[in-house]
Amino acid sequence: MKARIRDFVVTKQDWIFSVVSYEFPGEESVKCLLRYVPDERGERVSERGRYRKLDFYEGYKFLMRHRPEYVKEVHIVPKADIAEFLRPEERLPGIAEREAKIRIIYDLMRGHVPPDRIGITGSFLCSLNGEGSDYDFVVYGRKNFNTVRAVIEEAKETGVIQDLKEGTWRQIYEKRNPELSYEQFVRHEKRKRNRGVIGNTYFDILYVRDLAEIKLLDSRIYVQGERKGYAKITAEVKDASFAFDSPAIYKIEHPEINEVLCFTHTYTGQALEGETIEARGVVEKTGDGTRLVVGTTREAKGEWIKSLSLIENSSSP
Repeated sequence: MKARIRDFVVTKQDWIFSVVSYEFPGEESVKCLLRYVPDERGERVSERGRYRKLDFYEGYKFLMRHRPEYVKEVHIVPKADIAEFLRPEERLPGIAEREAKIRIIYDLMRGHVPPDRIGITGSFLCSLNGEGSDYDFVVYGRKNFNTVRAVIEEAKETGVIQDLKEGTWRQIYEKRNPELSYEQFVRHEKRKRNRGVIGNTYFDILYVRDLAEIKLLDSRIYVQGERKGYAKITAEVKDASFAFDSPAIYKIEHPEINEVLCFTHTYTGQALEGETIEARGVVEKTGDGTRLVVGTTREAKGEWIKSLSLIENSSSP
């Protein structure tokens, strides 16, 4: 099986990367971001030893010192340097056996979708979770993803799972630091129905294409076009089928721009088909037309997507 977003890979140096792009035929490397490196003073411990977690910029600095050939727009890891692939769907059953709260959520989900379409990513996938680590679940396929979202909402009504409280929403907002007001941010996030709390642990549900859906994806979507500067547009969303993917894809009705691509998790699932959005990002010319890209930097400062339809409806008396 080829690499998919939310997978992790371990190199021969025991460096651990998260996969940030689907792998396409003929590719000899995997697009990733460096997340953990061995460090005898590191705070994370697994069967591989002690590790230190790197943030976005620390990962770049580390690779520029040790493997500058890996550093492109993201980190490019040659397959020849990969010692192990960590698959979310393969590791979740064993993790659920050891972690009671994860088992509860896993049992909820696999009662409605095939177990091999559910996984867990992040620190739990690479056995480097800490006492306060969140749960990042993965669901493969849009139909399964939508089913799980409905299951989670139903579990909140019965009290098996709790909704996020004000303090947690504030923490998420401050961490993301989006170009939206707090009220606008929470309004969009609550509608996505992919978050919850069990006990005192926060979790979210992330979407990944299944194999049939990957075949619908053109690899050119990951190739940077000719940049034409920033623009803010207002447009109607014609197709939001893959709004939860990475990148999120919004096909729009606009006189100059064909689609909005979003490379930041903050604005995935942000709008529905038929809604009017306001978006600001970088305009790129490609051989297939013109697109607006949101999330061209880690912080995505000065870039956003907001559903004007949602905001206007929420402000109506």
